[in-house]
Amino acid sequence: MAVARMCVQTRRMTPRRPRGRSHPTSARERAAAQTDLLMPGATTVEHARVAAQRAGTSDWRAWGPYLSERQWGTVREDYSPDGAAWEYFPHEHARSRAYRWGEDGLAGVSDEKQRLCLALALWNGRDPYLKERLFGLTNSEGNHGEDVKELYYYVDATPSHSWLEMVYKYPQAEFPYARLRDENRRRGRDQPEFELIDTGVFADDRYFDVSVAYAKAEVDDLLMLVTVRNRGPDAADLHVLPQLWFRNTWTWDGSAKPQMFDDDDAIVARHAVLGTYRLYLEDGAQALFCANESNPRALGWDGDASGYFKDGIHARVVGGDEAAVDPTRTGTKAAAWHRLRVPARGERTVRVRLVKDAVARPFAAFDAIVAERRAEADAYYAALQRDIADADTRLVQRQAFAGMIWSKQYFGYSVEEWIKGDPKQPPPPEARRHGRNREWMHLRNDDIISMPDAWEYPWYAAWDLAFHCIPLSLIDADFAKQQLTLLTRDWYMHPNGQLPAYEWALGDVNPPVHAWATWRVYQIDRKQNGVADVVFLERIFHKLMLNFTWWVNRKDAEGRNIFQGGFLGLDNIGVFDRSSALPTGGFINQADGTSWMAMYALNLMRIALELALHNPVYEDIASKFFEHFLRIAEAMTDMGGRGYGLWDDVDKFYYDALHLPDGRVIPLKVRSMVGLIPLFAVEVIEPETLERLPNFARRMEWFLQHKPELAQLVSHWEVEGGGKRRLLSLLRGHRMKRLLKRLLDEDEFLSSYGVRAISRRHADEPYVFPLGGGEHEVRYQPGESESGLFGGNSNWRGPIWFPVNYLLIESLQKFHHYYGDEFAVECPTGSGRMVTINEAANEIATRLTRLFLRDADGRRACFGDDQTMQRDPHFRDLLLFHEYFHGDTGRGVGASHQTGWTGLIAKLLMPRYRS
Repeated sequence: MAVARMCVQTRRMTPRRPRGRSHPTSARERAAAQTDLLMPGATTVEHARVAAQRAGTSDWRAWGPYLSERQWGTVREDYSPDGAAWEYFPHEHARSRAYRWGEDGLAGVSDEKQRLCLALALWNGRDPYLKERLFGLTNSEGNHGEDVKELYYYVDATPSHSWLEMVYKYPQAEFPYARLRDENRRRGRDQPEFELIDTGVFADDRYFDVSVAYAKAEVDDLLMLVTVRNRGPDAADLHVLPQLWFRNTWTWDGSAKPQMFDDDDAIVARHAVLGTYRLYLEDGAQALFCANESNPRALGWDGDASGYFKDGIHARVVGGDEAAVDPTRTGTKAAAWHRLRVPARGERTVRVRLVKDAVARPFAAFDAIVAERRAEADAYYAALQRDIADADTRLVQRQAFAGMIWSKQYFGYSVEEWIKGDPKQPPPPEARRHGRNREWMHLRNDDIISMPDAWEYPWYAAWDLAFHCIPLSLIDADFAKQQLTLLTRDWYMHPNGQLPAYEWALGDVNPPVHAWATWRVYQIDRKQNGVADVVFLERIFHKLMLNFTWWVNRKDAEGRNIFQGGFLGLDNIGVFDRSSALPTGGFINQADGTSWMAMYALNLMRIALELALHNPVYEDIASKFFEHFLRIAEAMTDMGGRGYGLWDDVDKFYYDALHLPDGRVIPLKVRSMVGLIPLFAVEVIEPETLERLPNFARRMEWFLQHKPELAQLVSHWEVEGGGKRRLLSLLRGHRMKRLLKRLLDEDEFLSSYGVRAISRRHADEPYVFPLGGGEHEVRYQPGESESGLFGGNSNWRGPIWFPVNYLLIESLQKFHHYYGDEFAVECPTGSGRMVTINEAANEIATRLTRLFLRDADGRRACFGDDQTMQRDPHFRDLLLFHEYFHGDTGRGVGASHQTGWTGLIAKLLMPRYRS
């Protein structure tokens, strides 16, 4: 695009000479192209794309929503001597400082190795900064820890990424950065968070709804449509800048530096590996160029440095500095600058097209392609939701799936290079060699991973990822299987068998749910695709046996099949920080840690039984895990021959036990999810399985006959369940009923919106542990945490969490599968209403769906008392999938885009749970 020297000027573009392929433009051509995509068994064009990806005949996932929403403040970018990641790379540095390991952007996409990135930048004419990424508070700034302070929503996506759409709400007033920081710093932990909507910047509808949609014409041909809707009563100006840039690798490793330059109607991007791409621009756009490199002047490193740095486009647009952009129209970062006057209650659009090679008349079929991909997405979800009659249910589920897809992120991190330093850079501080993650030098990540939250948790977590794979398997089982396999690969898994927990402490311990997720994804994949992927199952199984051995060797302090575990992902649920040394000395034998291991043993036994149907060698391994489960069950009852266990026969509940150095054992009588997790250790074995595996059946019968003391610890084996099934469980029928009595009690665990993490009884009767003249207290806290543990940004002392709720539902379904309809429980407790165990499971599922679905008054519980969210037509159908939910009201709490495990709502909205 022609520009004057030293500044960019608008000019009308003329059509280019054809230089490459063109997209079929007629309806008949497009229909033929779609027909060619269809494969046997595919019901829609999008199903065909997913099938082709699975078969390896095309790679529609080569480009996707892989651009993180926050790279600043992460461990990967922290090269400080003290490990203070938030302070070392703050938000203010992000516009001027090049990242080492990844990139971030607003509504962005990239290729699968994040070499080339495309995202949106905005400026309302009032902000001090070009809006290139999402703003939020650091751990020390928020009164409840780190927190994104923006309003954005993932509204649609297909699993192939052929169609992606999100909405960002941008105030027309100056963005209140300082006010958000100051007010949240002022507030204590006993007060709610101060959100962007609370500042009044959306009053009188003076804001823009900015919709960003991507439609792929082909695998490497992306159409970006930006639709700006002025919700306000007056016309308003908005600067819209689609930005294209290369991730900076050359500064760190000396690799070949890619190039961008202006070529009449397109920005050309050349990369040694990726090839050549063109970003086509429409009339009225101005091309701006700079380098994706740090600005030493802005960062205070070198006041005399000269160049066209990463913040050059910001300086040109916001500051009017024409000298900040490269007059030669070359660089490694570029933008297409559009100045829009958006009429009151009206809209304007911006179109760009990123394509490999060249395209004749790039915008001739643009609108038709966008409409086509949108229609294909509608057809795909119509097929997926064909048995869901309610429109609101379909809307919630579709946005939940969209969030799961948009949360796929590129994650690059080599611990060895991070600790030792890059060849082209000064070495990191010496403290780095003795600090965080130093025992994980083998870990080298360079993959697309499902993230818990692309802003607040832009890094993978082992147990989060396991739950993500359940809803993902409904739309793309191949990707779900790849994710589970990834975490067990040798460049992830520690040589000692441990799975990496999360970026801030790879060596911490998450609940061992990987085997459960592997088995469930295998089942879902088999049901949907009609193929039993035994290779997938066997591949992960071998690695999980190593992980199980790590648990047994590292987390059983006395070798008695009672486990300590530590953190286990439940943050502040207990009296003490379970990640740290106890102030009392000694250790805690954990009811949840031991139950997770019992569940793990049963999961591995079940996988081994399935593999044994294909290879009898696995019968012996199944027997090994069967026996290990019984040993754990024995230990929970008698703690290795000491005459007492983790079950309290007076309270009829499981508790952790504190073992002090002087030999005393003190039960920590907090009625929490810790005591319900024993329900998760349950497995039903079908008689057909035993008939087909005689060696396992004989070994099982011998064990039960010759070890009657172990046989008595689980449900009565001599009593056959419905269909002559066999049940393995930590709980006999009596104990299970007593636990269910508390679980289904609305004065304890059962909320109107799911199961609470701690009994509501602890609101009036907190558990108090005396220590050194002081007291440690655990009180029911239904919403934001009042504890400073883990930065105060997470709370397991009362709210409703999806992962454990989901496991409760599945566990109760297994119990029902064994006991049948004859076994009745009271639900809710004290109501006099007797139901089957399956009906109790469905009741929990139904209450969870109430978090999102409109009630009779049109309210969604997750929005709480916010009337704008509840009533405004431009807000009420845009959903946030929070990290957890208020135990009494259902209001969304914690990370606001935790579409990771809260995406399980998509599974619970399937007809089975809604019946």
